[in-house]
Amino acid sequence: MDGHEFLAERFEENRSRLKAVAYRMLGSTSEAEDAVQEAWIRLGRCDDRAIENLGGWLTTVVGRVCLDMLRSRRSRREEPLGTGAPEESAPGPELGGRPEADPEQQALMADSVGLAMLVVLETLDPAERLAFVLHDMFAVPFDEIAGVVDRTPAAARQLASRARRRVQGADPVADPDLVRKREVVNAFLAAARDGEFEALLTVLDPDVVVRSDIGAGGAGVPDLVRGAAAVARQAMMFAPFARSSRRALVGGEPAVIATGEGQRFSVMIFTVARDRIVEMSVIRDPSHLPGLDLAVLDV
Repeated sequence: MDGHEFLAERFEENRSRLKAVAYRMLGSTSEAEDAVQEAWIRLGRCDDRAIENLGGWLTTVVGRVCLDMLRSRRSRREEPLGTGAPEESAPGPELGGRPEADPEQQALMADSVGLAMLVVLETLDPAERLAFVLHDMFAVPFDEIAGVVDRTPAAARQLASRARRRVQGADPVADPDLVRKREVVNAFLAAARDGEFEALLTVLDPDVVVRSDIGAGGAGVPDLVRGAAAVARQAMMFAPFARSSRRALVGGEPAVIATGEGQRFSVMIFTVARDRIVEMSVIRDPSHLPGLDLAVLDV
């Protein structure tokens, strides 16, 4: 076995881990493949004899590549939420050409992360996302993360800590008003799950308004619904989504991430006043997620 074959074999031993890192960073299987491909190219350009820990070196390189991709994506204001669906891309020079995407592997990868986690990861600053993913998910030391984000180890630790608080929806000081709002939203979800029309009416303001970012072109859902009875009927139609919902906060207001059919999702933001829901904003377009101050409460 020559040196190139030996290096390729060692690279293959790390491929699964590298793809897992890249997928959690980018939320897209094809972009994750591209990041791993770039790591292989960079490995071929360096003196591998000087690398003491190949796995650590490759993880760091993939992290740096993903960070650059996230920053470039943000600068173009193009931040799609990948859900593991196959995406077309041309074969690269990776070890004789990139293998065809395995739908089963893509599904397993998406399930292992969880849609709600991907949603909240999309809202993190690229450096925060990298620090959180590398440290909390893959146990990379902060000394190594610091070199990727060009910060001190202490600063890298702070990045991961901020990201962790947002992911966990940490709220060190309980806000009684927010607690009551969440109770109202919970009552709405329970009534929607059970199909209880009258119970829905009790938590909806008579003039409640629901606004959606996708109108008639999105599964026939109108972009504006007004009135408690109309909103209650719509809520009962989407009971399956309520059953798989996860609580969240957006800008400090109660919200829900609802999923269905494996990949479809929506983020619903509630405005509560006088113990009634007076407005709901429904976001179904992933491109509208950037800029949301979103934290998942039950990942």
